[in-house]
Parts: sequence; C-alpha cells; structure tokens
Amino acid sequence: MPDSFLSRLPLSRFEVDRDYLTRERPDVVAELLADPATRLLPMFQGTALLSSPTSLALVPVSAVPPAELLVYLGRSTSTTSPEPVGTPILAAVLADAGHLAESDWGNLRKLGSVLSDRDTGLFTEALAIVNWHESHLFSPRTGVPTIPGKAGWVRIDPTTGAELYPRTDSAIIVGITDADDRLLLGSNALWESNRFSLLAGFVEPGESLEAAVIREIFEESGLHVVDPVYLGSQPWPFPASLMLGFTARLDPSIEADLTPDGNEILELRWFSRDELRDQLGDILLPGPTSIARSIIERWFGGPIDDGAV
Repeated sequence: MPDSFLSRLPLSRFEVDRDYLTRERPDVVAELLADPATRLLPMFQGTALLSSPTSLALVPVSAVPPAELLVYLGRSTSTTSPEPVGTPILAAVLADAGHLAESDWGNLRKLGSVLSDRDTGLFTEALAIVNWHESHLFSPRTGVPTIPGKAGWVRIDPTTGAELYPRTDSAIIVGITDADDRLLLGSNALWESNRFSLLAGFVEPGESLEAAVIREIFEESGLHVVDPVYLGSQPWPFPASLMLGFTARLDPSIEADLTPDGNEILELRWFSRDELRDQLGDILLPGPTSIARSIIERWFGGPIDDGAV
C-alpha cells in the first residue's frame, strides 16, 4: 500500500488473494479440507483465535472442533508470515469453542491497528462475511432457511435456487473544518458523554456520496458544507459497513449555528489543534482502528497520543 492517507487506514490493509475463481468449483470446501497445506482461522462469537497478542492463529484442519460454517478466505500472499505464500485459508465458525475455549481470542476493534497486514485483512474479511451469514439465514423471498454455497460466498434458497450475495452498507464520515481550520467533533447519544468523533451517516438509495455528505451533516448538525473531497475507504464489519472518508468545508455564505439533532448527536464542538491537544485528558477520541481517527490525525498533523484502544 502506498505512503498516503490509505496507508493510515488499519482495516484497509491486506496480503490475501481472495482467489474468487476457486469458489466456483464443486465441493471445493471438502477439497480444501483434504489439503494438508490448508489452514483454518477459528472464529467464535465474533472473535478470532490468537497465537500471540498481535497475531492470528492459523491452525491445521485437525486442530479445530467441527465448524457450523466454513468460508474460503483465499490464499496468503505474505512473505513475512509463518505460512508459505499460497497457503489456502478458511474461516471456521464454531458454535462451541471446545478444547480451544481457554485459548486467547481477539476482537478486531482492539487489534485492527496492531495485527500484520495479512492478519488484519483476513480478520476483516472473515468477520464481514460471517456477520452477513448470520443475518441471512432465511430467504427474503420464501422465508425458508438458506444454505451456504460457493465456498461460503452465497446463500441459496433451496426452494427456488435463488442465490443471495453478500451486501455492504455504504456510510460517509466527514472531517469538517471552518474558516479558522477548526475541526468539528460530535458526541453520539450511544457513547460516553465525553467521547467525541466525526459526523457520519449511511448513504441512502439513489444518492451520491457527495450528496450524502451534505445531507447527513445538515441533518446531524444544522450546518451547510461545501466541497466534499474523498480521501479513502475502510471496511468496518460492525456489522457490515464500508466507511467512505471525506473532508468538507463550512459554507462561508450561510450563518453557522451548531444544532445537534438531539437523537444521534447530543453535543457539537469546534476544536483548534491547541484546544484538542489541551483537552486530551478530558475527552475521548475514536480508537486507532477507526477511519475517524485517521482523518482526525490527518487534520492534526500527526499521531495523537491519548492512550486510546
């Protein structure tokens, strides 16, 4: 990944060839399970098995209890990982962790910024597709239980044969600055009262990303913004989002009154760089795995040391 804003986005990193053509082969999961080179990534209740505090555990097929779902994630392209380049990897979703229950399991929100490029890509891919499976157990057309197919990349309605493909929810997130280059941060109703982040929202049907920026910012803050500029994107599988990062400027031709919507956003504040630095002990910022943190640090001019995890 080039040295740019994209290189700051932890969950956009990857060293995995998703090997999509292999998914089309009949009985490919059984074929992969029979291959001694195959490694499994055990997953349990949204966490992944760890071999160390900063590494995923990729284990032989025989080391994992029976899985309720197997998804082919692709082949490793990493030259720095223990497994050889080309190692096939499947996510193994466990209903019962069995003998692995006392092992160490990791959360992507906490580990996304410290895992290797390969492990971050694997964990992000695995969590996203597993979350999709959990929300599509029944056909929206007939209501019957669906079954996985194509190595875990579709679910099939057995009565009609219709294939359901994974979906991702697009959401914009925006670093808004005013004429004095202050940054707007808001406190969400679901967070601690002293946690502040950028404003964000989902893209609606039939809406461009830029239009979503303008609409969402007005809805949540009462502010009019101009010049939305795209920075980069990061998957956010909590449960199924793709975060599209933007900057935008406060419209200088319209009076700017901060008006939190009162439902999602309870407080809005402008911060200069000095003000943000001086209040780091009193306010909480987004964790280092988030694209919000990357956008804030881009504006700030460098890393912010606040102990966030």
